Amino acid sequence: MMRALYSGVAGLKTHQVKMDVIGNNIANVNTTAYKSQSIVFQELMYQTTQKASGPNAVSGTAGVNARQIGLGVKSGAINTAIETPGATQTTGNPFDIKITGDAFFIVSDGSNNYFTRDGSFYVDSVGNLAMSSNGYNVMGWQVDETTGAIKKDTVSALRIMSADNMTYPPEATSKAYVSGIIDKNDVQVSSEAGKIMNLSFFDNLGYEYTAKLSMKSTGTKGMYTVEMTDLLDKQGKSVQVDGMKFGVTQNVADPQTLTLGSAYTYDATAGTFTYKGEDGTDKTINLNNGNMSDEDKKVLANAYGFSSYEEFTKMYVADGSSVADKVAAGGFNALLGPDGSLAVAGKTITGGVIQYNASTGKIETVNGLSNDLTLNLSFGDQEIPAGPFSAISVDFSASSNFDNNATSTIGADPGDKDGLGVGRKLGELSGISIQKDGMIWASYDNGQRKLLGQIAVAEFPNASGLEKVGDNLYSATLNSGEFDGIGVDISANGGYMETGVLEMSNVDLSAEFTEMITAQRGFQANSRIITVSDTLLEELVNLKR
Repeated sequence: MMRALYSGVAGLKTHQVKMDVIGNNIANVNTTAYKSQSIVFQELMYQTTQKASGPNAVSGTAGVNARQIGLGVKSGAINTAIETPGATQTTGNPFDIKITGDAFFIVSDGSNNYFTRDGSFYVDSVGNLAMSSNGYNVMGWQVDETTGAIKKDTVSALRIMSADNMTYPPEATSKAYVSGIIDKNDVQVSSEAGKIMNLSFFDNLGYEYTAKLSMKSTGTKGMYTVEMTDLLDKQGKSVQVDGMKFGVTQNVADPQTLTLGSAYTYDATAGTFTYKGEDGTDKTINLNNGNMSDEDKKVLANAYGFSSYEEFTKMYVADGSSVADKVAAGGFNALLGPDGSLAVAGKTITGGVIQYNASTGKIETVNGLSNDLTLNLSFGDQEIPAGPFSAISVDFSASSNFDNNATSTIGADPGDKDGLGVGRKLGELSGISIQKDGMIWASYDNGQRKLLGQIAVAEFPNASGLEKVGDNLYSATLNSGEFDGIGVDISANGGYMETGVLEMSNVDLSAEFTEMITAQRGFQANSRIITVSDTLLEELVNLKR
């Protein structure tokens, strides 16, 4: 009689535990990444009143089964549906991450590593990626400073917004290319200024400049010159750099004799030019004076048929010096004939001579070379000086010489045709993105990207063996398998991460309410065992009146 009482008590206790499990599941129906639990019952024990016996061949009797009376029920196991994924909840927060697969995030309180499916993260005041609920650091792999690749070593806290990651260093432009069409009928090409191409570039400190390149026709079919006429800073002001040059100094015209215009009179004895000024009076220029005024220089150029003093002084004489050198030194007078004529060896430029094929329009040579179609823009005696500028190799191979309705489309762009050597300004951090493999990339406003680290994950042979420790965390046990301290790449086994979403609880309310009904009825039935047993005891007591 007492056995039934205690069986009923055991049933009540066990069903109460089941109700506790169900209640916990329902309470966590909206807990991020919560994994529901279920309970398994098993028999408590048995009292054997008669052991089993086997058949007796001598007496001819059969075997008899054992007689056992059960003493109730107990909790056999509480299982966690840890590998059943929850639904996806969209949050829009780029640091909210959901794992698809069987892996777990690795987080640390500074002393111990824990594991979680709760990917609601944020960035703290010093740039650490951490759990928003308790501040535990998200663990992963760092970037190898030598190679720039992920170094899959012992996991450590991911500091993704440190001071080092807030900016991206500048880089000087080292390459450029000229592309498009140069049309000989374009009036700009045949003008004094030429067809202007603006080349923007950066120095080593990230300051931006514009080199103004002028391309002009030479009168020879398919031949053009290109020179740099000015260097401007970002505010549009001219910048003077000692030793700056584009290409080489060379002759681009045949030797000739420049005759003096009829409006000018030359006095070889006095070494002077005489001409009529705008007011009708005679004006005199002393050619032995090395400090002529700008007006005198302009008149001198006009006297020999040049529209600008700059063009005139690019002619050079037999001894290799330029007209400008002779005027500055006061020795120009000695080069003139009695009638004021000037014998010159040609016209010089500091730049390049571009030759296109007269039949195909394709580029053939730059400064006479067919195997090197580049010009070097340098800023000192060395190609890469100690200053903030670096030499720039300008490639002309993508340019051509065609009829384009008298319109030239030729232009200069930084970088080569593959986008290398463009250079950049100092970059400010503009965004952070997390890829499906857990790699964290920073984006900067100078167009650059930088790998900051990778979120590592942990996988276990028996994930159900993990121990819940609260705060949506698990710890490893002997039955789950140990964590090796390194972790794995989530993509190695087909898993991936999604940002802007979280994993919801996998609690199925319909199943939980059904289990609640069976728990209620089981509890009710076990309570009847106790009440009926009590009634039987009462009848027993009532035998003696």
